[in-house]
Amino acid sequence: MILETTYSDKKNKKRIDDLIGKPFTFLESFKLKGIGSKRMIIDEVSPNLKSYLNLVSDINYANIELRPNGILIAINKGLKNFTWAIPYYQFYLYKTNGISIHAQGRFIHFKNNKTHKENAAFFDKLVRLKVDYDHRFPHVDSI
Repeated sequence: MILETTYSDKKNKKRIDDLIGKPFTFLESFKLKGIGSKRMIIDEVSPNLKSYLNLVSDINYANIELRPNGILIAINKGLKNFTWAIPYYQFYLYKTNGISIHAQGRFIHFKNNKTHKENAAFFDKLVRLKVDYDHRFPHVDSI
């Protein structure tokens, strides 16, 4: 689910909280040693995400926020902000010459550069939270 979050909207906040949980408390985020990534450069996106990026040759940036049951990817397009809410059960992470996040029939690939290396500990934390979620709510495999 992608929402425009340029301005605060109670309906959008409730939809995000219902989908991936309320934000971590200050104490929880302190224990996790932070819940947000540094700004990363978007290298490539799926065709259905292109409308949320700058059309000119500007560099597109995004960052990730952790939530108890998923993540938020904040994308900046000029003066507008868009937030992609991804529950952990729909979330897949691939480490292919950078980081690629897939969910809901979309993907976003972050460039492998200095900011990617600075976020290495963040991505380890993200994978750990996803694994913890999968242990709490195991998927049912069909035969």
